[in-house]
Amino acid sequence: MPETTTSSQAPVFTDAWVPESARAIVLVLHGGAEHGTAPLDGRSLSWRRGRALARHLAGVTAADGIGVMMLRYRVRGWNAGHGPLPSPVADARWALGEIARTHGLPVAVLGHSMGARTGVAVADHPSVRGVVALAPWLPPGDPVAPLTGKVLRAAHGRLDRITSARATRAYVARAGEVADADFTDMGAVGHYLLRRVPLWNAYAAASVREVLDAPGHA
Repeated sequence: MPETTTSSQAPVFTDAWVPESARAIVLVLHGGAEHGTAPLDGRSLSWRRGRALARHLAGVTAADGIGVMMLRYRVRGWNAGHGPLPSPVADARWALGEIARTHGLPVAVLGHSMGARTGVAVADHPSVRGVVALAPWLPPGDPVAPLTGKVLRAAHGRLDRITSARATRAYVARAGEVADADFTDMGAVGHYLLRRVPLWNAYAAASVREVLDAPGHA
């Protein structure tokens, strides 16, 4: 699916790599900001980073029957309080509904930063097996209930100054009471997945498979 540079007033799948015999789908959710109502287009750096990760993942999971779909939100911000749901949560719920309607397959959600927070919020969708969270934004007090009975794999670098590795550890510890939850220390790396890229890519691919192949979900 070609990249578009026009602004979108609706969420959109900008890319879809789905094998003909797919057994599962990875929904990739990119990062964003706490506030921001400007429409997103193909110039968004957060979307571009997510798209690069999604493209790599599609190349290594297709042989295993795992498709990858890349969502771009309507606007860049989380925007809590601007509607019944934070902006990307509403978009991700739309995406999961579309995947269920068109593919009817189990889903692993892969999110970076705000995308990881969004993934956790929609983990209660019946299609979702679990969430892979890369450098997630998981503030204290965010609920773990949507992960009940699901799988959470979270990874964070110790040099991240945008989101908190300590907060991620604390969230994973709380989530462990209701889910199969695990934290991975990615070492001396920051937030934007720009250092040790092969390590992030390998973690994402391995964790997606863990989520989709977890006992009790075969």
